Amino acid sequence: MTGSADRADDIVALSRLSTGPGAVGALLDWLATRTGGAAALLDVGGKTLAVPANRAAPDPAVLAAAAAVAAEMQRRGTPSAVLGGEPDTIDVVRLGTGDDTARVPYLVVAHRPQGRHRVPLADAARILGLCWRVAEAERTRHRVADALTRSREAVLHLLMVGSLAAARRIAATLGPRLPNAARVFVVECPAGRRLEIADGIERFARGRAWIVPCPVRPHHLIALVPPERAQGRPLDVLIAERVPEARVGASQEVPLRETALGYEQAFHALAVARGVPGRYARFDRRTDLTPFLGGRGAAWADGFLTPCLTHVPARRADPGAEELLATLNSWLTFDSGARHHLKVHRNTLSARLRLLDDLLGLDLTRVADQSAAWLALRLHTAGHATTAPAGTLPDLLATPGAVVWARSQLLSLDPGAVETVRAWLRADTRLPATASALGISAPAARKRLTRIERVLGRSLLHAPSAKHELWLAMSALGEL
Repeated sequence: MTGSADRADDIVALSRLSTGPGAVGALLDWLATRTGGAAALLDVGGKTLAVPANRAAPDPAVLAAAAAVAAEMQRRGTPSAVLGGEPDTIDVVRLGTGDDTARVPYLVVAHRPQGRHRVPLADAARILGLCWRVAEAERTRHRVADALTRSREAVLHLLMVGSLAAARRIAATLGPRLPNAARVFVVECPAGRRLEIADGIERFARGRAWIVPCPVRPHHLIALVPPERAQGRPLDVLIAERVPEARVGASQEVPLRETALGYEQAFHALAVARGVPGRYARFDRRTDLTPFLGGRGAAWADGFLTPCLTHVPARRADPGAEELLATLNSWLTFDSGARHHLKVHRNTLSARLRLLDDLLGLDLTRVADQSAAWLALRLHTAGHATTAPAGTLPDLLATPGAVVWARSQLLSLDPGAVETVRAWLRADTRLPATASALGISAPAARKRLTRIERVLGRSLLHAPSAKHELWLAMSALGEL
């Protein structure tokens, strides 16, 4: 036995290690050093749960022998055992008790026989057991938080594709309930502070906000908030004041079924917020095209999307109509980031886009086809029943209402800006091709488009982009 003074020093050392980062690995390091051997944690099935942070783990043969001892200890209900042998003695100690003995870890210390009395193993096991339970609790907390985040992402995804009933069912379980109408906020902030800032927004909104870390952009938070003031003040103003690192874009009030539209509005407002002193902006609403198209627009959209809506997969594992519609919406909103939004491999995304191309007769890498699909989804989400004749997209864009809308979209642009936008759209928004068409460098083309972003109050260079509306407007005016 070590002397009382030595034991006290050991307990102090163990206590200090237990409060630091990586406490379990650090304690195993200390045990291995003090005994001149090796240490690890095993479960009753022999799986290695933890090893020293800076020293080698026990030999596999030692671990196998210790696992057999642990299984026997569980069967007999004994708290510790010693396996003598050459060249090492193996101590096995159960770290704690409980009904679920299969989840209780076992400390394994392999050392020369003379090293056994250099350390108060019982004291070390008690402290190590506490540290292990704290670490397990933290891991469980992270798993729960991750599951909650993924569930909230699923609700946001359902809202973005218009599946309101399913979204409401999940949200009612998680809380809070989804409002009938909301403002959508996109908050840009340091990635490492998203959860902290989300908690602040939750407090500002008095627990009524639906907040989701953006699955595509690690610096963004998305919040759906009932249209009311937080603590007597607009929420976007409050966030910008209380969180100096944040920039905030806010949509107009939108019905829940138009969450995708609200997100686009908030994203465009964020592009403005980056360049204004207050670091927040609200979407400056311009008239939407869809009301000008009436019943003919709804009929055209139904016909346009019918091949997708009626698609029946050949195999159960293949995407059905709902998945294809969600993929189309995600691609048009997030571009290549859609794979993160949908949680699919890039090859899966490519295969779904090829299938959509085949079904709809499109090339979804081209702005013209993307814009037609974007408008069809907007009209489909609006959900207006109609018996009007469908017509074609050029017919719809030639109507007087559509022409008036198109002129309003381009009203703030001077002739040089219109020329830049035209070249950009004709180049399918590729900067090198745009620059070549304009006879300037790619950085100069980017600067021009950045200036146009500020004039329009819309995002052009990042998805979601105003490119679809601009393509439709310029097509309606014969500019393309």
